[in-house]
Amino acid sequence: MTAESNLFNPTREQVRDFFFDAWQKFGRQAPLTALEAMAVEIMNAHPEYHTLLSQRDKYVDRDYLPEHGDVNPFLHMSMHLSIREQVSIDQPPGVEAAFTRLGTKFGNQMDAEHAMMDCLGEMIWHAQRHQTPPNPAIYLQCLSAK
Repeated sequence: MTAESNLFNPTREQVRDFFFDAWQKFGRQAPLTALEAMAVEIMNAHPEYHTLLSQRDKYVDRDYLPEHGDVNPFLHMSMHLSIREQVSIDQPPGVEAAFTRLGTKFGNQMDAEHAMMDCLGEMIWHAQRHQTPPNPAIYLQCLSAK
């Protein structure tokens, strides 16, 4: 596997290591990359994950099963990062305007991102179910209905 494919399609272990490592660096007040700083901002906005992030050995391999009502904190934080990247480059076109509108509607960035996660998840679910590439039209249509 090439470094580039890891960047765009990281393994579960790589994603979790990224969050654990960024949290540990933050705790040591070590310099952070721009992406790590963004992740730490998201982690700080989710205090319910702080215990988990401080106990790598206990949580690194844990499975989070939606059928048991579990929310996967690593997926949740990754979706925040994805949305922030989408908004920063307005990709797909129109996502930045949707974010701005939702930010005004909900009054803050976190709630806007949480609303957007539902739509991002719907687009991904649709692509997986139909074995097609993600369709930005589905995402943007969902966002417009929020």
